[in-house]
Amino acid sequence: MITEVPVYLFTGFLDSGKTTFIQFNEGERTLLLLCEEGEVEYDPSRFYNSEDVFIERLEEEAALTEQGLEAALLHHKATRAVIEWNGMWDLNTLYENMPPEWTIYQQSMFADAGTFLIYNNNIRQQTFEQLKGAELVVFNRCTKNDAFRDWQLEVHKICRVANRKSQIVYEFGPEDVMVDDIQDPLPYDMTRKLLDIKEEYFAEWYRDINENQDDYESKEIIVKGRAAIGDDLADDEFVFGRHVMTCCEADITFAGLLGKSSPKKVSKIKNGDWIEIRAKIHNEFTPIYGEVGPVLHCSQITKIDPCSPEVATF
Repeated sequence: MITEVPVYLFTGFLDSGKTTFIQFNEGERTLLLLCEEGEVEYDPSRFYNSEDVFIERLEEEAALTEQGLEAALLHHKATRAVIEWNGMWDLNTLYENMPPEWTIYQQSMFADAGTFLIYNNNIRQQTFEQLKGAELVVFNRCTKNDAFRDWQLEVHKICRVANRKSQIVYEFGPEDVMVDDIQDPLPYDMTRKLLDIKEEYFAEWYRDINENQDDYESKEIIVKGRAAIGDDLADDEFVFGRHVMTCCEADITFAGLLGKSSPKKVSKIKNGDWIEIRAKIHNEFTPIYGEVGPVLHCSQITKIDPCSPEVATF
């Protein structure tokens, strides 16, 4: 019988404060996997039940394998894993090599307030990947001065592009912590029954409809995008969406939802056509998603000129 193994993942770049936080974490029989060596050394005496914390170190990314993780857990008879991740490594390496029974219970990212923007500007993809999965983002070593609010607005936007739901915390000192208080209203009025989504708001709309499906049930929408036609779709189905760039050119993907209309209307659409649709949204199960998701029931489909720019951004 496979027993689920909780995994607590701490990401961030070197000297971002991960080690200090982890040492105050209470726990049971724990495998602590260290993927980098920071300035702060681990002091076993500062752990709760320190005799039940077993430290394993990984010197290189290639050493992280499913077999190695399973062996380390079994060797120490641990029931959970805490991972201090190396911010320069690819997080997909971890996701792809975790044993099937390992489940990430919580993912937190730590950042030095003085260096975060430098990292984001120079290695944006690694920064984005860590922010994307983080439930908690902690900025350490913040400074209370006249420039703080402008800095906060900038880093808040970076965090929200990657993840709208993470909690953001700013630490000025050991007992001086502030929770982010910036509101993130949508750029369109959700109190209206008919939503007219402007071209520049497509990415924001697409992310929100996937994160908050229930909010869009039975609403009508007018939105512009592209049609994709495939052999695996029924005569009354097509995929509607746009290419979206979240972080940089390397991560441009087609963000699409299932559209439905009469076979006659769908037959007039060619693969890649730019169209404007008016549709009613219903959350329903479809084999295309493999789960319940928003389906666009189109009453109107009109061919249009391409959006400018063609790639949607946040």
